[in-house]
Amino acid sequence: MSSIDLHGKNWTEALAEFIDCYNRVVPSGSAAAATLDVVHGYGSTGAGGVIRTRLRAFLSKYPQCLEYQPGESVDGNQGHTLVKPMQRLPDTGGLLAEQVWEYCETPRTVSKITGKFRRHGDPQVQQAIRTLERQGRLRTVSKGRFKEYEAA
Repeated sequence: MSSIDLHGKNWTEALAEFIDCYNRVVPSGSAAAATLDVVHGYGSTGAGGVIRTRLRAFLSKYPQCLEYQPGESVDGNQGHTLVKPMQRLPDTGGLLAEQVWEYCETPRTVSKITGKFRRHGDPQVQQAIRTLERQGRLRTVSKGRFKEYEAA
């Protein structure tokens, strides 16, 4: 069983490291998948840490790529999650789309979205928006005369 420890990282770093590690252990051909033990901690408040909560939400979006079990259902430890890889996950280029999708839980205009993710550059942000629209994960809503994007 492979293991990865995400303690002390912010969500962006943790997700990028998880995807990189995950894609390295994905089986090729008919090889059996090794389980990946993702150690994220349980959160200092006990109500569920940011990484634990977001990681599990992220994993639930990819049932065709993986199976996962919260640690508390396996051994009572809520500080880790067991992941069984089946297919590769989108690389960190897809990470921008994931971040845009999360940001659009509240409807946002294109200018708000591109402003938030300006370090990636407008073309990449707009490409992420188009990709999410094609996947049906982002929809347009009208708010007065403004066109906004909302996570579906």
